[in-house]
Amino acid sequence: MTSRKLLPALIGFLFLWSCSKTDDTAPIGNEPASLYFPGVSDTSWARMTESDLNWDKDSLDALRNFLSDRKTKAFLVLKNGKIALEWYFGNFGRDSNWYWASAGKTLTSMLVGIAYQDSLLDLQDRTSDYLGAGWTSLTGQQEDRIRIWHQLTMTTGLDDNVNDKDCTADTCLRYKADPGTRWAYHNAPYTLLDKVVETASGMTYNNYFRQKIRDRIGMNGGWIKLDQNNVYFSTARSMARYGLLLLNRGWWDQTAVLRDSTYHQSMITGSQPMNPSYGYLTWLNGKDVHMLPSTQIVFPGMLIPNAPSDCYAALGKNDQKLYVVPSKGLVVVRMGDAAYDSRLAVTVFDNEIWGKLKGIMRY
Repeated sequence: MTSRKLLPALIGFLFLWSCSKTDDTAPIGNEPASLYFPGVSDTSWARMTESDLNWDKDSLDALRNFLSDRKTKAFLVLKNGKIALEWYFGNFGRDSNWYWASAGKTLTSMLVGIAYQDSLLDLQDRTSDYLGAGWTSLTGQQEDRIRIWHQLTMTTGLDDNVNDKDCTADTCLRYKADPGTRWAYHNAPYTLLDKVVETASGMTYNNYFRQKIRDRIGMNGGWIKLDQNNVYFSTARSMARYGLLLLNRGWWDQTAVLRDSTYHQSMITGSQPMNPSYGYLTWLNGKDVHMLPSTQIVFPGMLIPNAPSDCYAALGKNDQKLYVVPSKGLVVVRMGDAAYDSRLAVTVFDNEIWGKLKGIMRY
């Protein structure tokens, strides 16, 4: 079950993946030069000055007013690791905690990668090897085709058209298509990755996360069970710390958190052909087409047209947002309530934010 091997050449639509698991050298190449990292136990954080940034002040004022009007609680921008903007609204402050919602999926993605690099699991292991036979209502043969890789890429083939998409009971997990042949944003198979990691590591999910990610980069917070979902809560600065870890491709300064650079690249690369704008539990910009939650429509164009093409994101319910832009050395965090009362297209608010940032940064 835990033996290491190259990923099979044919997955779903004949995608080839080979994952190297040892790369102990710090990343070089596309990351910004001289990234700054706050100390793991420090509350201080270096800042960029207005003269350093040379951003348009009138546009900054307009952005702040816009965010306030759109029920934002925290908005934070890092430039090459230093704080460029840090705004809090209402009674929410630097030490206030808020939920990540589905933006926490990328935390799980990295934690699975760490378990993979440590030989605790393989991405092509059967999910049933960790959850036991009968974790779905499928036949044994159908169930055994579902692999950890399918959970990471939202391609389990389990039916997302159920009354409760968060339900992880076997009766809620029904056959819709063969694994790897259909993309659908489905919370329940994702949530069960927590139990996969617990079985593989022999630790609680919270403890394994603390040991492998949180405490190594100075985050606060933890996973809290809400109904059938496991939801991460933290400060906005902790979300920014994780964004900085992503920006540096799994390294916190000179410390390797996720040392497998191939796995990190897979996180931010289109994982399957149905929705190239989705990697390993991570949303990707810059693709020719994209799909969105709760629909099988394939939309033309980039996910967030106003954002740089190399932007990738963790996006959660009620507009919890973490964006990373390697080409510009940016990490952007937004926490708060839903920006709009009415249900709009999922990425409307994202595009509005980046439209204003585009004017501020003049890119």
